[in-house]
Amino acid sequence: MSQYDGELARVYRAEQEDRRADLMGDSDFDDDDDEYTRPINEMTEDTTAMDAKRGKDIQGIPWEKLSITRDRYRKTRLQQYANFENVPNSGRNSEKVCTPADKGALYYEFQYNTRSVKPEILHFQLRNLVWATTRHDAYLLSHLSVLHWSPLTCEKHKVIDLQGHVTPSEKHQGNVTEGFYQTQVSTLAVKDNLLVAGGFHGELICKFLDHEGISYCCKSTHDDNGITNSLEIFEKPSGSVHFLASNNDGGVRDFDMEKFQICNNFRFAWAANHTSLSPDGKLVAIVGDNPEGLLVDTNSGKTVHDLPGHLDYSFASAWSPDGRTFATGNQDKTCRIWDARNLSKSVAILGGNMGSIRSIRYTSDGRFMAMAEPADFVHVFDVASGYLRKQEVDFFGEISGISFSPDTEALFVGVNDRSYSSLLQYSRRRFFSYLDSAL
Repeated sequence: MSQYDGELARVYRAEQEDRRADLMGDSDFDDDDDEYTRPINEMTEDTTAMDAKRGKDIQGIPWEKLSITRDRYRKTRLQQYANFENVPNSGRNSEKVCTPADKGALYYEFQYNTRSVKPEILHFQLRNLVWATTRHDAYLLSHLSVLHWSPLTCEKHKVIDLQGHVTPSEKHQGNVTEGFYQTQVSTLAVKDNLLVAGGFHGELICKFLDHEGISYCCKSTHDDNGITNSLEIFEKPSGSVHFLASNNDGGVRDFDMEKFQICNNFRFAWAANHTSLSPDGKLVAIVGDNPEGLLVDTNSGKTVHDLPGHLDYSFASAWSPDGRTFATGNQDKTCRIWDARNLSKSVAILGGNMGSIRSIRYTSDGRFMAMAEPADFVHVFDVASGYLRKQEVDFFGEISGISFSPDTEALFVGVNDRSYSSLLQYSRRRFFSYLDSAL
């Protein structure tokens, strides 16, 4: 990339080096407290849908002032991006089995890009740090804080300040009353009224969004390699709220937030990087530091079926609302679709452009499935087409997370970059043909 001049090329060359840092490596950010008090228009210029229609780059990158065009830079980026692999050549070896998909669709239209929030990544393999609870409420990790961003008011506020001392304000059995200092958050989950942040040393910080303060702090594990890899919040048939915490020590733990205690603790022979619970709560897909994933019974913890086919380690999974199919994302640059009624092989293999599949999300109506690469690309598939049609969302920067709003109307993408960090928002494209017929 040295043949090109300019700040953008330097940014991405440095980010390639960052991706190889060890698990505890520092992320790149400027610790500027003033950022939170300066008005948005004094910091940088955001991009609206109208700006984009007039030709402005959605990220605000001034291509006309750079020594390279966007198309040439995209071509070079595709050629030179180094995908991280634990199994050498896994990405190359998986290319020939991928299911082709038409990428010309437009399901979600660009709506807004705010550069006043700076999505953060503290672990280069874990990218579940953006969550939407409504189309007007997004939560993300930024500047060692959990932030709330409102696209409606274009305002942000700190929900949890992780730079100092976080202590619980309620008394529950198992609460770490002294709390945690300067917690490095590796993963995040927000659903309805509950927010859970997981740390590098097994820390769990639980906050109900309608309560003041932190409700619960605990350590899921005291293992030296106890990083919290993923969290999933769900509701039991009884109505009680639970969450699953998956850790590097091979543990998958079920926490009951009504009783504030662990009610199940399953152990596996390899690091559990991500879990996804079936809509009926009976099965859980578990992927991790093993090419084969597992489908596990949630009551007994026993393996129902292996998930063969991936060539490398997996860090993403998601269950479709249909209750039959689920997806797994791997460092071999593929996302495999599985049918729980026949698990001898995956029913579709979806390929990325240049990197691992780090995050997967279905819309609540099951119509679309989005998969995110580590950087630059989010692919939105039409599920009803058999994953044969998709929209390709194309930008530049590391992806901290993706999230559909529960009503399916919005898609949020966190972009981590030294110069162009931002939160991208897309709106579901609607066709109101009945209005045309009335004219």
